[in-house]
Amino acid sequence: MRTRLRKLHTGGRAFVWKADIRHVRGERDCHRCIRVRVWGAGKNSRALQADLLSKTWGSPWGACAADDTYPQPGDVRTLIEYALAHGWEPDAVGGTHLLTEREHTAFELPEFLLTDRLRVPSAPDPTERVIRAFEAANG
Repeated sequence: MRTRLRKLHTGGRAFVWKADIRHVRGERDCHRCIRVRVWGAGKNSRALQADLLSKTWGSPWGACAADDTYPQPGDVRTLIEYALAHGWEPDAVGGTHLLTEREHTAFELPEFLLTDRLRVPSAPDPTERVIRAFEAANG
């Protein structure tokens, strides 16, 4: 199955991106996680990668079963602008610029948090962060 690359323009330049739906386990539930990858200068350029943890919580069927959040172009634009301001060099050849939870704890999107749990299984449990973010957004 081919992955669809989407196009986006920001800051006067074109980017292509894709988002893959994944899941991560927490102590109390499974959580939807979207791996976003962005390229700014072709397939050999330095990719931006961020694992976005959905803030959805409180479904009687479990967060993984009922969660349908997916990053919108505005979310990806915010991600790109943040990464550019924090050292991503999209014109560099090769490698990946990771936005990690550990290094960018303050970064947040309306529906997502960053997580390291997808890459590092021993990373902090996402459940409490998801619950806190959900309650802050929904009172």
